[in-house]
Amino acid sequence: MVKFIESELVLLRKEIDEMWTLVYSQLDRAGEAVLTLDKELARQVVVREKRVNAFELKIDSDVEDIIALYNPVAIDLRFVLAMLKINTNLERLGDFAESIARFVINCQEPALDADLLKKLRLEEMHAEALSMLELTKRALAEESLDLATSVFAKDNLLDEINGNVSKVLAEYLKDHTDSLLPYLNLLTVFRKLERSGDHITNIAEEIVFYIDAKVLKHSGKVDEHYPEK
Repeated sequence: MVKFIESELVLLRKEIDEMWTLVYSQLDRAGEAVLTLDKELARQVVVREKRVNAFELKIDSDVEDIIALYNPVAIDLRFVLAMLKINTNLERLGDFAESIARFVINCQEPALDADLLKKLRLEEMHAEALSMLELTKRALAEESLDLATSVFAKDNLLDEINGNVSKVLAEYLKDHTDSLLPYLNLLTVFRKLERSGDHITNIAEEIVFYIDAKVLKHSGKVDEHYPEK
């Protein structure tokens, strides 16, 4: 029984890793599409969102099967539940990527003001979100608390950038009243990136939760209850 559940957990981790790679690509492409107003790239993101949704359902189903067939306990149960929550958060990131891509598809401007985008720090925010997602992936692979907790400070930067967007845009639109709609809609892109940071932070918290449990197990301490979050 132990050997069987171990192989199932290895497969589950592999699926989560593949989901991570797909979502990272979606978020990367969506951000690039905004910076370049590449509608074709944005359309690719929208089409690939179906793969993200299908992947989430597959992983959810596999988790249900593992719990039903093997009744995992202790550290195995914590791992399975952590993967379930990480899967949910990754799917939400896929939703945000699609939303960002739809901004590009619906934008009527031939190009966005490059100087304004620099003042808004859009490229920096996008790069930081991707960095956070990559860090969490490494944190799980290496089971590193240091990597996982380093994500929290990065989320503060996303909050800071998002917090300044409205003020910078308001100043810009005073002299560009003919561009109100596309730049007001641009607010949604920043909001989705900020929310992405929140969900990546959720992922980091799940990793910390799992690693802490593993440390407790190896130290000989027993934790019989799975606390609600």
